[in-house]
Amino acid sequence: MEPINYIKHLNGVFQQFSKDSRLNPTHISLYVALFQLWNTNHFPEEFHINREEVMQYSKIGSKTTYHRCIKELNHWNYLIYYPSHNPFKGSRIKMFNFGTSTGQALYQSNTKIGTSDEQVLYPSHINIGTSNGQALVSINKHIQTIKNNINVSKLDQPKNKNEVIDFFKKENWDSKEALKFFNHYKGIGWKVGGKSKIVDWQATARNWMLKTDEIRKEKNKVAVDQNRDNLKTTSDKNYNAPL
Repeated sequence: MEPINYIKHLNGVFQQFSKDSRLNPTHISLYVALFQLWNTNHFPEEFHINREEVMQYSKIGSKTTYHRCIKELNHWNYLIYYPSHNPFKGSRIKMFNFGTSTGQALYQSNTKIGTSDEQVLYPSHINIGTSNGQALVSINKHIQTIKNNINVSKLDQPKNKNEVIDFFKKENWDSKEALKFFNHYKGIGWKVGGKSKIVDWQATARNWMLKTDEIRKEKNKVAVDQNRDNLKTTSDKNYNAPL
């Protein structure tokens, strides 16, 4: 992998930030946090991350916001995100080198960034030329590879209800709750609050599980409190009085 120049990379990526109207401060904060971890690990090809650590660095307090932003940075080709569903093994990140001319190639044909999902960012290890000017590897091949990675990571909605049921079972939830989730979001067009399009339905499903679990705990707490109230007796009760 070509050595990373700290200053050139940041200058390059912030130049891209200024052109991309889709980004908000949370995206930029998250990217800077990931860049710092990449720097701490001496700029490897890929590195593992800990969600809590990244959220602390980026000052993101919501897990839902974190998952949405990292998926969007992946989808918009600022990095490649390999999520891990194993709680004992962190997700992996692959960063691109914005400090090179190839790393800043955010255009495909005449399509500008922010106007289409078809823009391409070439990974820093791609060598697009030799001493005699001939390409070592076809650029089109790399473009197709990156497109395939994007399509794999696109999780805006499940294929069918069976995929949702299987996912819920893996998370130790029954099929009844899976169908509730599927029917609810299918009915509103797979949008959060009926407005914003879902980026990662699995992250949305986990959030559904957390809320459902909180509601169940609250109901159980209310039931326990009611039972305690029914069992309370006064200290001056007359036990000689007939029932």
